Amino acid sequence: MCSLAGLKFDGLMQLIRFPEGVPWVRYHEVDSVGTISASLVTYASIQALKPDLIINAGTAGGFKAKGASIGDVFLISDVAFHDRRIPIPVFDLYGVGQRQAFSTPNLLRGLNLKVCKLSTGDSLDMSSQDETSITANDATIKDMEGAAVAYVADLFKVPAIFVKAVTDLVDGDKPTAEEFMQNLVAVTAALEQSVSQVIDFINGKRFSEL
Repeated sequence: MCSLAGLKFDGLMQLIRFPEGVPWVRYHEVDSVGTISASLVTYASIQALKPDLIINAGTAGGFKAKGASIGDVFLISDVAFHDRRIPIPVFDLYGVGQRQAFSTPNLLRGLNLKVCKLSTGDSLDMSSQDETSITANDATIKDMEGAAVAYVADLFKVPAIFVKAVTDLVDGDKPTAEEFMQNLVAVTAALEQSVSQVIDFINGKRFSEL
C-alpha cells in the first residue's frame, strides 16, 4: 500500500526557497498497489500537477537479518526492482533499474531517521528468485511501488524521496499476509506521523538545504 503525494509550490523553481506559512497543495492516491498503478499515478500526477517534489510514502516488508523491525520507518537511499529478470547483457541492468533517491542528508540527521535500500516487485510474497535479486540489491526492505515511482520521476527529472514503514518481516516466523494485516493500522499511523515531520522539515527550505 502506498500514498503518492505530489507537492506543488505554486510555480516555485528548484532554487527558490519554499516559503514558510504558505499552504502546501497536497494530492494523494491511496491503495494503488503494484508497479503498474504506481507508474500510472506518478505519470498522471506529474502531467497534471507539475510537482516540485514527490514523496512516496507506504508500507513495506522488512528483513530482520538486515536489522529491520516491525514499525521501523526508513528514508530510502536507493531503489531497484527484484522481479524484472532479463538475463541479457545491458538489458539485465535495465531490468534491475537501480536509482538513487533524492539526497536529503540534513533531513536524515534532523529527524534521526533510519536509512536503507529498497527493492520493489509486484508480489506480496517472495520467490526464491526474488530473494536472490533482493540480496543482490542489498535491500533491507521490499515493497510493490517504490522503484516504479522512481523510474517515472527520473524520466521527468522530478526529485523524489521515499518514506517506508515496516508492517511485516519477510524472513520472520509469521505468514506475511497475516502479519501485514495485524500491524497495518499501527504502522500506518506511525508512517503518517513521520511523513508529517518530513513535510514540516522541508517547509521553508531550499532543495540544497535538505
